[in-house]
Amino acid sequence: MHAFTRRSAIRFITGFAVVTATASISVPARADGVVFTSWGKAIRGYDPVAYFTQSKPVKGNADFTHEFQGAKWQFATAANRDAFAANPEKYAPQYGGYCAWAVSQSYTASVDPEAWKVVDGKLYLNYSKSVQQQWLAGGTAMLIKQGDANWPGLRKGLKG
Repeated sequence: MHAFTRRSAIRFITGFAVVTATASISVPARADGVVFTSWGKAIRGYDPVAYFTQSKPVKGNADFTHEFQGAKWQFATAANRDAFAANPEKYAPQYGGYCAWAVSQSYTASVDPEAWKVVDGKLYLNYSKSVQQQWLAGGTAMLIKQGDANWPGLRKGLKG
């Protein structure tokens, strides 16, 4: 009986770990695609407007949230929240907030909000700063073109 209890406990812990990992990173469906979220928050809770107005990543505040395309977006200020709500396509990251390098290579990956770049008025995020260096060194214009071509198929696969 002792072995059964121990085996049951191991199964419970393993199952709990899988459920917890799945809950931490989800892919909620949205009207035209998907948004990468972590614990239900887009961009891991960072303010998408701040990348444009402050030229840096700024952690959002739970007091200033807006729901858009199945995800909760957080903002540092009410003014940023209102600007996003008025024109979310202007501020939301490309490729549903998935790593721009990964999308250019025909797969998806999570992001580090500190690894970012605004190119031609659009926000792109990367998995890490080292991956961002590859993305920048690889020629962003060409990689964005590849990402734009790959994203519809990847998006369709994530919705399913």
